[in-house]
Amino acid sequence: MEKKKIVHPDRDLNFITGAYSDAVLIDSLLFVSGQASVDFTSSKFILGSIEEETVRTLENIKSIITAAGGNMENIVKCTIHLSKIADFEAFNVTYSKYFPGIKPARTTVQSVLAEGIKVEIDCIAYIK
Repeated sequence: MEKKKIVHPDRDLNFITGAYSDAVLIDSLLFVSGQASVDFTSSKFILGSIEEETVRTLENIKSIITAAGGNMENIVKCTIHLSKIADFEAFNVTYSKYFPGIKPARTTVQSVLAEGIKVEIDCIAYIK
C-alpha cells in the first residue's frame, strides 16, 4: 500500500494548520479531509450564506480531487456537517448542482463547527 499526500493547489504552505492532509490517495481511493469555506491562499474562513459556503467548500473539494487526477463524478461518499440542520434544504439545492448524475452516498448531520462556518464536507472518491 502506497499513500500519496494530495494538497490543494492554492494552499500557502506557510499557513498549514492542523495535523492532517487535504487528501490521501491510496491505490485508487482518495480520502478528502473535511473541507469548508476556506481561502487557501490565506487559510482564512470565508463566511457567508449556506449557499455561498457550500459552493466554496465544493469548489475546494473539486480542486483537491482534480489535483489527484479525478473529477467530481469520482466521488462515491460524502459526509456533511451542517451547523444548523434547518439549512438542509438550501444546502441540498446547491449541493445537488455539483452532482447531476449518480449522486454520492451521503450522511448529513448537525454538528458544532469551528469559526462560525455553516458547512463542512469530507468525501471518498474512486480515482482510476
